[in-house]
Amino acid sequence: MSDLIAKTSIDQRLAQIVTPVIEGLGFELVRLRLMAGNTRTLQIMADRPNGGIEVQDCADISTAVSAVLDVEDPLEDAYTLEVSSPGIDRPLTRLKDFAAWEGYEARIETTELIDGRRRFKGMLAGVEGDEVLIEIEDQGEAVTIGLQFDWLSDAKLVLTDELIAEMLRARKDSGAIDEAEFDEIETETETDTDDDAAPATHQKD
Repeated sequence: MSDLIAKTSIDQRLAQIVTPVIEGLGFELVRLRLMAGNTRTLQIMADRPNGGIEVQDCADISTAVSAVLDVEDPLEDAYTLEVSSPGIDRPLTRLKDFAAWEGYEARIETTELIDGRRRFKGMLAGVEGDEVLIEIEDQGEAVTIGLQFDWLSDAKLVLTDELIAEMLRARKDSGAIDEAEFDEIETETETDTDDDAAPATHQKD
């Protein structure tokens, strides 16, 4: 499993437990993080294979994941489970994500220095084998470089007008919003750009 999906050893163990449950419901695990705090929070991002997860979907995933975690009981202490959509400026955690969002702007970080830098921002240019292609500015010129997928420590889309417009079109096409609402939502994007489905929360005592 990609470190972008689950970074730490406990994240990876939890991901191995919940992935079959999430996939059994027809969704995909995008990212899992166990966050520290007085009460730890298990954050799960999920999506449909072709996008378009809704609030009720998150609630259904939360119910199913809670049930399997109660049985497996991998966490001794109390925790809160939050299930949400990836949002508009979504994390890119799988090689196929970089192909799917070709032509959109992204920020990428690598585990090691690549030509003296770890952070790259530019237009995604697809994938080639196991490399993520990104067009960046280098001394005033646009250059497309390849980064090995295994080198990546973090990657996400940059929130742009083009990305917001594409998300609205996709939601309209999927029937998540109807024609009458579409124009109204389009005018609201300047003040409200959060496309996350409301997190579904489950508290373990």
